[in-house]
Amino acid sequence: MPKFVIEREVPGVGNSSKQDLTSMSQKSCDVLRVMGPEIQWIHSYVTGDKIYCVYIAPDEKTILEHAEKGGFPANKISKIYDTIDPTTAEA
Repeated sequence: MPKFVIEREVPGVGNSSKQDLTSMSQKSCDVLRVMGPEIQWIHSYVTGDKIYCVYIAPDEKTILEHAEKGGFPANKISKIYDTIDPTTAEA
């Protein structure tokens, strides 16, 4: 199944408390449980004004459905075609 990076614009999110981030995570997980196993949250990176989330899903439509049900922005969705890291250079 494809992987996607979702860019979520959330002004000031980098200054969120641990409790705020926990609440956001719990809301996302609640929605995922209802939607079923076809969509999975891998992890997210919190920056100053954005959250970058990595998900496995069948398509962008499913990611948008999750965002709508959870009340999360999904400003940009990009399909991941491959990953590279320093070990890639060793090929």
